[in-house]
Amino acid sequence: MTITITVEKDGYYEVNGMRQEPSVSLYVIPAASKLRRMLKDTKDMIVCPGVYDGLSARIAMELGFKGMYMTGAGTTASRLGMADLGLAQLHDMKTNAEMIANLDPFGAPLIADMDTGYGGPLMVAKSVQQYIQAGVAGFHIEDQISNKRCGHLAGKRVVSLDEYLQRIRAAKLTKDRLHSDIVLIARTDALQQHGYDECILRLKAARDIGADVGLLEGFTTREQMRQAVQDLAPWPLLLNMVENGASPVVTTKEAEEMGFRIMIFSFASIIPAYMGIRAAFLRLKTEGVVGTPEGLGPKKLFEVCGLMESVKLDTEAGGDGFEDGV
Repeated sequence: MTITITVEKDGYYEVNGMRQEPSVSLYVIPAASKLRRMLKDTKDMIVCPGVYDGLSARIAMELGFKGMYMTGAGTTASRLGMADLGLAQLHDMKTNAEMIANLDPFGAPLIADMDTGYGGPLMVAKSVQQYIQAGVAGFHIEDQISNKRCGHLAGKRVVSLDEYLQRIRAAKLTKDRLHSDIVLIARTDALQQHGYDECILRLKAARDIGADVGLLEGFTTREQMRQAVQDLAPWPLLLNMVENGASPVVTTKEAEEMGFRIMIFSFASIIPAYMGIRAAFLRLKTEGVVGTPEGLGPKKLFEVCGLMESVKLDTEAGGDGFEDGV
């Protein structure tokens, strides 16, 4: 059978002599499905800078990163002004993740920290449901005790394997019940307390009950990193790179060569923000000016935050608020 399609100048086309009106069907892929496809359909490592607020997320979006990571440490520092000691709870984390994920719901997928799940199985289920509703693409849940701390501090303690698996199982049941593609990342912080072999045992157990990705927090050597990828292959692993933390520094290229599928940089924006703000405040205190570089004023900052998109929307809707420019 021969099918002849002729496209005309006015955009209409003919199929075997019958004139057809052009139509376009668009299917927008949700962020969770996009992240899942990136893991399944490509071999590329997904590099996610750590973001903690709308501005840091906008900068990551401006630079074209394929994913973003909402850091619990950065969220705690920016929203609460406190150290990462388990003080941020579900409301703090979910509302921040929702804001970031919905700056561009169809852009770079957001992976978010979910700490310990904020309680027992029922609370884990509630947390997962709220993250799904917020538009989060993936999250990691860990095995630290409720009185937890940043993964790159000393003195961490973890719950029993059974309690850890309750958290993973509750998360898996919830995402399945809601028919969500959200990516479940099982994290273990057991290395300090119990050693490498216990970490692998826990991650394998989490994998076997349905976790999509594994995360061993706080590697102490490069050899451990390579070994973990081999011991858990072909299950995808995420590497959390915290410079000047517990782990040796490796580049994105090195991590990809080791076989990691996702790499997050938890402190990639919060530490430079501290450095930049402190330097500006110090100059203001000592010299009486901030010293902002020429050309970097309010309008440039607002452009990063979607100024021109807002102007376009208002104008196309018939508004006159920007007739005289901005």
